[in-house]
Amino acid sequence: MQPIPAERLFIANQQPISEGGHYILYWMRAARRTGWNFALQHALHQAVVLAKPLLILETLACDEPLASLRHHHFALDGMAVNARRLRDKPALYYPFVERGPQEIAGLMEELARTSCLIITDDHPLLWMRKELNDMAERLPVRLDAVDGNGLLPLQAADRDFTRAYSFRRFLQQLLPGHLFLLPEADPWRDIELPPPRAIPKKILQRWPQADPGLLDPGRRIPADLPLALKPDRVQKTGGSEAAEQLWQDFLEEKLARYAADRNQPEQDVTSGLSPYLRWGHISSHQMVSELLQSRNWSPADLSPEQKGKRRGWWGLGENTEAFLDQLVTWRELGYIHCARNDDYDRFDALPDWAQKTLLAHADDPRPFLYDKEELESARTHDPLWNAAQRQLLTEGRLHNYLRMLWGKKILQWTRSPRQALDILIELNDRYAIDGRDPNSYSGITWCLGQFDRAWGPERPIFGKIRYMSSENTARKVSVKNYLKRYGSEDPKKTLK
Repeated sequence: MQPIPAERLFIANQQPISEGGHYILYWMRAARRTGWNFALQHALHQAVVLAKPLLILETLACDEPLASLRHHHFALDGMAVNARRLRDKPALYYPFVERGPQEIAGLMEELARTSCLIITDDHPLLWMRKELNDMAERLPVRLDAVDGNGLLPLQAADRDFTRAYSFRRFLQQLLPGHLFLLPEADPWRDIELPPPRAIPKKILQRWPQADPGLLDPGRRIPADLPLALKPDRVQKTGGSEAAEQLWQDFLEEKLARYAADRNQPEQDVTSGLSPYLRWGHISSHQMVSELLQSRNWSPADLSPEQKGKRRGWWGLGENTEAFLDQLVTWRELGYIHCARNDDYDRFDALPDWAQKTLLAHADDPRPFLYDKEELESARTHDPLWNAAQRQLLTEGRLHNYLRMLWGKKILQWTRSPRQALDILIELNDRYAIDGRDPNSYSGITWCLGQFDRAWGPERPIFGKIRYMSSENTARKVSVKNYLKRYGSEDPKKTLK
């Protein structure tokens, strides 16, 4: 059992380790998996060093922004997998589903009374950072936050990045030093720990573990949970087992067509793993490691001459390089941006040039105007946009290429760019299984100029923001069958 890299560890308070405590407590709140997990690895290492039992508390809050039954079902699928995988491990697993605000904080304070050390997942979203800071002030023992978010530790980035090109160039300089500093695939191997103590009844009476029925696929979530009842669950199953199967299917069946067909909605050769990455059911470390191993890759394949180019740096084929650019460059750009900016989901966080051009055109006439309810229910004049919105409503996802069009048209059809951004975030966070994630906000704000450059010619409403239309999209990619699947209008209707 190896200690984790120092850059991954942030000591969140000034409290001491309590050597008289009964156990090490791992508060699982982002990396919801039993392997490839730096925070769990750190917890196991500390438990071995201190010769203490390990208690794993996985929590599901009821008051996260726009939390709904849809998100809860997906997260509970993951908890069920963790419960099965931890059944024969030398640790005690405590799944807790919050029924009222601040119950998690109260439970943590109670468990901290008998803990030696508390370890949790670090995460760049503002509300999760605030939750961590608030907890650090409450707890009487040391709280360690562990960054397992991406291949590059968040602390390794010395600045914010305004373009993918500049970040890619930075990655190409620093990433080779981190590519083999990976979390252990199986951190439980050869681990021996003292047997965990049972959780006191007085704690379980006040903060009961998740009922076994909640971890069953046919679960019924209690109606008294303070959650939005809609949207309801989607057919996609959450959890590490589903994620790993989807990942293997992608490697074997889709990756070979990724570069050519990833923008084709009807082909859909994307991995589909963004919800699992968002919920921590799979790690980008696992995906990159297994992908590189499948290609017999070595560091000698890296090209030192690329200097920010999208292709060629890894020394791999076009499909693999294109996928790694999405998984590593674009994903980690969003994480670092959120970690370094508290206003990542606000209009004022857009680049100066984007704010200036959008405000200069804010009063331009809009040929079509829709309110949030009309957009939410897919009641616009545009059949392709409506189809994309229906996919979001029914499946909790949007095809990656159509997500860009979806965002651009909301900018065009709302009264102001500020209102457009608010509606984009609410619809995405409410309905998308991968919503409420750093990549959600980087992708949405990209539609308004974030991480992009000024484009010409200057257009009404958009100004110098990159323009997209449904008509042009339908010429570039095949949408006939997509419209049949998700649309209710005649697919031959003119796209505007």
